[in-house]
Amino acid sequence: MTEANGKGLEQRVLVLAPTSKDAELTRSVLDRAGVACFGCRDLNEICDQLEAGAAAILLPEDAIIQDCNHRLADCLGCQPTWSDLPVLILARPGADSAAVAQAMDLLGNVVVLERPIRVAALVSAVRTALRARQRQYQIRNHLAERDRDMQALALLAAIVASSDDAIFSKTLEGRILTWNAGAERLFGYSAAEAIGQPITLLIPAERHDEEPALLARLRQGERIEHFETVRVAKDGRRIDVSLTVSPVRNANGEIIGASKVARDITQRKEAEAALREADRRKNEFLAILAHELRNPLAPIRNSLHILRMSAGSDPSADCVTDIMERQVNHMVRLVDDLLEISRITRGKIELRKEPVELAAIVRGAVETSRPLIDSACHQLAMAIPPEPLTLEADAVRLTQVIANLLNNAAKYTDAGGQIWLTVRREGERVAISVRDNGTGIPADMLPYVFDLFMQANRSSDRAQGGLGIGLALVKSLVEMHGGSVRAHSDGPGKGSEFVVRLPLAASPRPAGRAEPEPRPSTVLPARRVLVVDDNRDAAESLGMLLRLLGADVHVVYNGPDALEALTAYRPAVVLLDIGMPNMDGHEVARQIRQRPEFQDVTLIALTGWGQEEDRRLSQSAGFNYHLIKPADAGALQMLLMSPEDREEGQRTAT
Repeated sequence: MTEANGKGLEQRVLVLAPTSKDAELTRSVLDRAGVACFGCRDLNEICDQLEAGAAAILLPEDAIIQDCNHRLADCLGCQPTWSDLPVLILARPGADSAAVAQAMDLLGNVVVLERPIRVAALVSAVRTALRARQRQYQIRNHLAERDRDMQALALLAAIVASSDDAIFSKTLEGRILTWNAGAERLFGYSAAEAIGQPITLLIPAERHDEEPALLARLRQGERIEHFETVRVAKDGRRIDVSLTVSPVRNANGEIIGASKVARDITQRKEAEAALREADRRKNEFLAILAHELRNPLAPIRNSLHILRMSAGSDPSADCVTDIMERQVNHMVRLVDDLLEISRITRGKIELRKEPVELAAIVRGAVETSRPLIDSACHQLAMAIPPEPLTLEADAVRLTQVIANLLNNAAKYTDAGGQIWLTVRREGERVAISVRDNGTGIPADMLPYVFDLFMQANRSSDRAQGGLGIGLALVKSLVEMHGGSVRAHSDGPGKGSEFVVRLPLAASPRPAGRAEPEPRPSTVLPARRVLVVDDNRDAAESLGMLLRLLGADVHVVYNGPDALEALTAYRPAVVLLDIGMPNMDGHEVARQIRQRPEFQDVTLIALTGWGQEEDRRLSQSAGFNYHLIKPADAGALQMLLMSPEDREEGQRTAT
């Protein structure tokens, strides 16, 4: 026997006919009616096939009489709760038999059809049984789906209950509806204490205005994620939390409330505060370090100027002086870089953008790096297009970028190496390439070359490796200009290339031609200058330098002596250190400015403190100028001139 019409096992009718002829006839009738059927030889086969699936059973009354052990009844008695398999019995004509009556009691869903039966009546009865079975299948599927939903809900409830996050819900009026164990642990309220209470139970008084704003957004269907705020626990503790708030909808899609997930971020906030404090301490340390490094550099630079001015024509002395000056300048650059990267990371640098001609910037950078390149006997090849390339940029910072890249190439290329500086236009951008045939960069280091304090080569033969700040400065300054920088190297010993890409000015305006810096006269007018510094070497060396330049100089070493000398000496200019013990330079300046007879005295702060805040403090204390140690002799000379002398010096220089 085979299954008819290829129907699924659950859709078939199991047929037990009295004779093979009856079986064939019944099958033919049902096939024509589109009903799948399976012919069985006896009740045992029917019971075996029931385990595979069936929609109904059609069997004669005689088969019921022969089922002395009630096997069919036992099979049907094992049906699941949703199942009530239809059984159609073809009964003998005449009075009801005891077997049929017993079958109706034992088999459950029984339909009795009296023989002989019309074909239409048989088909109709079978189809009715199949429709009833289909409804049972629908109930089965619905129950299975409900079970899956219940399991999912149970799993979700278990997740909510066991979550470390506080998960709770509220009405659109702001009353708490549900409260998990995580909420109880975080806020200290039990579910009985929290449910039914207004959500403002958890909100500090000064943040009550947050709740109406959140509810308004929820009513619009908006989901609020990672809303960082502060909540209050039962014991009064203030807790930093990150909230995720989602609208809750009913079956009609209407918003009826909100679910909230509150995550304790107190430790993260404390860690962030600790990082900020560490960053503040780092910046403070860098400022102190720069101050302490600049203090000894000041007398060294002063002494170099004195040596250069007083030395004869001895070439050896000139050579030694040049060497010392280069090293002092290198130290000054390192100190400046420390403070520059500190200011950039804190967003304290503002670019002074203006139309600038790139060729002039490149030439200025080359001039800055030339001593380092020449000292290593490198060959520098430049390729700059003849067309004007105008950028909207800070000329000083852009010069610093290119000079840092040239310095990096010079440091990491063996003596007598080759450096290529190439400028090329790329559409609306310009590319500046600095390439060398030096030590190269390992592939695993390329992603980190722009990190702060990172150096690809720390071997002992790289004595001028620096602090690993220059490239970090390059990246920060280039990105502040809206550009990008990338590094490329084929590996150790194969050189490296750094390419900066910057946007060209949208509508190039004529770039202003930089006026040459006026060169001050080598001799100062005979003005009285009071030098005040607790560092005796710095004070004495500066006094000697100024005397060589022609100034009338008096030197003291503390604030009280400066105020006393002010009356006796009557200086026109006071060069005043800031960081002095007992009475610092700010206090000395304030006391000077409080005396009307000294209002016209020029006060110049000469200090190792060089951050923007230090300059503001100097200005508020009454200083006219703020110079950072070690001061450049030319800049100092210009400030020490009277306004008339300064104008005359500028006319002479031009």
